[in-house]
Amino acid sequence: MNVIRKKPKWIKVKLPMSKNYHELQKLVSLHKLNTICQSGSCPNIGECWDKGVATFMILGNICTRSCRFCGVKTGRPDKIDWNEPEKVAKSIKILKIKHAVLTSVNRDDLLDMGSDIWVKTIQKVRFLNPNITIEALIPDFKGEKKIINKIIDIKPEVISHNVETVARLTKKVRIQAKYNRSLEVLQYIKKKNQKIRTKTGIMLGLGETKEEIIETMEDIKKSKVDILTMGQYLQPSTKHYPVRFFVFPEQFKELKKIGLKMGFKYVESGPLVRSSYHAEKHVK
Repeated sequence: MNVIRKKPKWIKVKLPMSKNYHELQKLVSLHKLNTICQSGSCPNIGECWDKGVATFMILGNICTRSCRFCGVKTGRPDKIDWNEPEKVAKSIKILKIKHAVLTSVNRDDLLDMGSDIWVKTIQKVRFLNPNITIEALIPDFKGEKKIINKIIDIKPEVISHNVETVARLTKKVRIQAKYNRSLEVLQYIKKKNQKIRTKTGIMLGLGETKEEIIETMEDIKKSKVDILTMGQYLQPSTKHYPVRFFVFPEQFKELKKIGLKMGFKYVESGPLVRSSYHAEKHVK
């Protein structure tokens, strides 16, 4: 299959130039915070930061896994920064964020896989921002229910975990992850607390077929997931998994209609959609 290098016109975005963008950039740099917006080379960084919306990435910026699609660095992570929860919470307060999205690298090197920092961060964010709503975009925590329970028990309004791709491509794209394990994590969250909204995302353009996409959507719906996001995969560097094809905007619209007919509460589907895109709408 051919590897596509040139991006189509609908993928191109304007360089971020707004005042809000630069103020948020300074704040992130000042407190030495990490955002998936930067580490993951998100194409929506200009739009979101202009609105004062950012997805904070906790537990450092080095991941213990080596997913072939992801722009986050992989290797041996730094020591835990126990002041991180307070720094994140204060930044959210300064930015007057009403809905916060938190995510993290995988920390398979830790016995608790970073879950204690997750809990402390959510607690601190709520303490300093009493009226806030929170989405926790979590790793699979190797499917360990005792660890997943910690996140469920702290009751973020939304818990998300991304399936990322179809079953056939999972081993190629998400080397240390498992397709069924991700589905089981999502189903377990909903089983434990039906009031928490569950959410997942998949990337398109990795070599999947339309039939595989729809089958994956059906698997996700069977796992009682409320919110689905679908976007175009963009290769972070030449070392990462190549883009096999670009999906047309009309195809994304068609998939959104299919998803809504399946019964998802929300479906965000478009070339530049990422898992946290329009996240503030998903708690309503």
